[in-house]
Amino acid sequence: MATKSLLLIGITGGTLLSLFSFLGIFEQKIDFNTQVKPILNKHCMACHGGVKQAGGVSFLFEQEMYQRAKSGKVPVVAGNADESEMMKRILLPDDHEDKMPKKGAPLAKEDVEILKKWIDQGAKWGNHWAYNEVKRPEVPSIGSFWARLGLSRNDDELSWAKNEIDHFTIQKLREQSLKPAPEADRATLIRRVSLDLTGLPPTEAQVQHFLKDTSPKAYENLVDTLLKSSAYGERWAGMWLDLARYADTKGYERDAGRNIWRYRDWLIQAFNEDKSYDQFLTEQLAGDLLPNVTDKGLIATGFHRNTMNNDEGGTQDEEYRVAALIDRVNTTWDVFQGTTFSCVQCHSHPYDPIRHEEYYKYLAFFNNTRDEDVTSDTPTLRFYSKTDSAKILLVKNWVNTHGNKKQSLDFEQFIKTIEPKVNSHDFDAHVNASLLDAKYLGLQDKGTARLKAQTLTGKTRLLLAIGTNAENAKLEVRQDSLGGKILTTVSVPKTGSGWRDTIVIVPINPDSGKHDLYVRSQSPKKPKEWVMIKWVAFQEALPGSNQPDFANIEKTYADVLTGDVESTPIMVEGSGDLARATHVFVRGNWSVKGQVVRPDVPHSLGKMSKNSPQNRLGLAQWMTDRRNPLTARVAVNRFWEQLFGVGLVETVEDFGSQGMTPTHPELLDWLAVELVENHQWSVKKLLKQMVLSATYRQNSAVTSEKLAKDPYNKWLSRGARVRLSAEQVRDQALAASGLLSRKMGGPSVMPPQPDGIWLSPYDGATWQQSNNEDRYRRGLYTYWKRTAPYPSMVTFDAPSREFCQSRRIRTNTPLQALVMLNDPVYLDAAQQLAEKMAKKSTPQQQLNEGYRLLMYQNLPPKRLQVLAKLYQKSLVTFQKDPNSAQQLLHCGPNVSPQKAALMTTANVLLNLDEVVTKE
Repeated sequence: MATKSLLLIGITGGTLLSLFSFLGIFEQKIDFNTQVKPILNKHCMACHGGVKQAGGVSFLFEQEMYQRAKSGKVPVVAGNADESEMMKRILLPDDHEDKMPKKGAPLAKEDVEILKKWIDQGAKWGNHWAYNEVKRPEVPSIGSFWARLGLSRNDDELSWAKNEIDHFTIQKLREQSLKPAPEADRATLIRRVSLDLTGLPPTEAQVQHFLKDTSPKAYENLVDTLLKSSAYGERWAGMWLDLARYADTKGYERDAGRNIWRYRDWLIQAFNEDKSYDQFLTEQLAGDLLPNVTDKGLIATGFHRNTMNNDEGGTQDEEYRVAALIDRVNTTWDVFQGTTFSCVQCHSHPYDPIRHEEYYKYLAFFNNTRDEDVTSDTPTLRFYSKTDSAKILLVKNWVNTHGNKKQSLDFEQFIKTIEPKVNSHDFDAHVNASLLDAKYLGLQDKGTARLKAQTLTGKTRLLLAIGTNAENAKLEVRQDSLGGKILTTVSVPKTGSGWRDTIVIVPINPDSGKHDLYVRSQSPKKPKEWVMIKWVAFQEALPGSNQPDFANIEKTYADVLTGDVESTPIMVEGSGDLARATHVFVRGNWSVKGQVVRPDVPHSLGKMSKNSPQNRLGLAQWMTDRRNPLTARVAVNRFWEQLFGVGLVETVEDFGSQGMTPTHPELLDWLAVELVENHQWSVKKLLKQMVLSATYRQNSAVTSEKLAKDPYNKWLSRGARVRLSAEQVRDQALAASGLLSRKMGGPSVMPPQPDGIWLSPYDGATWQQSNNEDRYRRGLYTYWKRTAPYPSMVTFDAPSREFCQSRRIRTNTPLQALVMLNDPVYLDAAQQLAEKMAKKSTPQQQLNEGYRLLMYQNLPPKRLQVLAKLYQKSLVTFQKDPNSAQQLLHCGPNVSPQKAALMTTANVLLNLDEVVTKE
């Protein structure tokens, strides 16, 4: 009886299994993102995606997949692969003209089966992982069952882990049948974390203190000290300069100088103050739009004034204004959203759900900024001398006494930024007039030009930046036509040249409303001399015009505006007549305007709040909203990549469906939530959490097993081993030798570089080598010319910074060794390091001391043997040829051959693999 019952149960169980299988209950569900989307991207999207929709078919958006094609047939019929036209064509014989893919190899059987099952299962769509809202995942449990119950203390996993990051690491290592590496020795650890957090090696005092500190919090205390160091801000600002495409020149062929170092200094201060990342982002995108805007907030907007400016004669300012505008859009996505947005300029995204018109809706956020590719780089924030500041205070007190708060704020903005104004390239209808060098309006005798559609209601003052070399030149301004109402006649100051302007303020009495304005120049004594206008502005008169001293106050106002002052490029929003309509560029061509669009964000990433302003400030609020799926993930991944050499998403710049998938997706999301919710966007707290983890502290030694299973350390089975950045290689050499200047901030410097690097035919600019401590400043202060960057930096993979570069691709070339063995900076460092080494008695002790100063450990015996041979060989050479020792050390006669030999070996020490590597 029992046997029959068991048999019946078996038969019944088998029947049920067969039935469930038939019904698809136990059938493995096909995942759209991981299984279907890669097939579509590889084989279908080229013809049926964002760029092209052959036959009216697209697989980019879910709803398009179910729509009838031009043939009248439906590509995908959810739940029925046999009726889906896509599958029918995929399954056609290879020689059939309708066979899909049309131009590629037939799909593999496995891919066909995946697509078929997916459709039969209902063709369920799925958002790409990076476009889903970030949710906090559960922290994985680690350790044995008994250890988690507290009944066992000898558990390798629990004793190894330091914080939650390690739980995620162990989970992945288990899946790969790997184990983590033990903690690195203290000398290695302090060097690693110091270079990572400050970009500099630790000081001798820090090393000795850490090596002797046996307290449980020794390492955490060290981390806290490094995070408080002023060098911390310099290190992370240096990373950000690549993203901001920071340079001291404007780029393009002329590549003239640009004075924007105050933005670099703002970055250093922002990182040192631990400015919350959401505020850090907001100030750079929209610091000029914040309530109660400050000078620092304006300087922060230099992030998007680092775009290139074309000063070459004959170029169109509007064309290059648009080029800068497009660069801002693409850079914003690269840096803060980790998405390749640039291709959407010409068509919908080939692989991700972003439509062509959404590019221009996003561009509309940036389209009203007042920069217009003018040579002066305006708008700029102006910094006045004490004398000018006293004059400004005089005028400001006058305005406060006789006017209202709005008049005071308007005056303060204009005196700081000279905005709002109209650049003279907006004049048209030139007769006997021209844009001189395609830059500024010039008029000869009887020359005329028009300025269209200016709102003049309440405007009783005209301000002009004007100059000429003509005697007694005059400029007549009329309303509506050349024969219309005369608004004013200006006596043009003789400045010696049209290019040398002065600010003139004259009364006008226009009719209300919008009017065209016409200007006519009169210079009969020198009819071929140009009267040049750089800009004009229309304002209310300063208050108190009926007061006795008003004329002097207005003259002081003009004098201050005329003065040549220091300045830095900033963003300023245009409004009223200065606001621009934004059009879709047909196929990305700026000169072919399509439909008008308003500011908006791609809806596949969530909509803006109805309460947010439709400007850059509202955009920043959308980007830092907790629901934005990309901002926190991208930030966390970038900082992780800086510490570990590779991001959790390797393609730091591309979180889209063509980018690499995260190796530890749960860890990425957990850290993103931590950054926003627990750390309140604090970067210092995030970095501290990362470097305190056991994952970070591992030694970098590799076993044969790990080399086989995890050759690229994808699963974090050991510590990262990464070549130092260009700036770190240089800064380390200077720091170890004692030459490094710790002076912070200020204009960029020009350390020694080979002759003939710079070619500046337009202005004759040359590399003016810095002296004294400026010769040995940190790398981020080095003057950066886009067409000729500092050569040793370029050799170590630094970019030109013409455009944003999200990550530096590390290379290994013989040129890098040549730089370190021959560059004047490294020779100076080697000479100074040799001076320190010479304090020891024997050559062996000296060599060991040099290595200890660099690596905080004794020189391995084999290395010592090799370097000792090099020292002896060099010594013999210099003893035979004293002149070569003099040339090497730049000394007079009677130079010590021993010093020259020691410098040679010090130079080699600086070039050792472990010295230029963080391991």
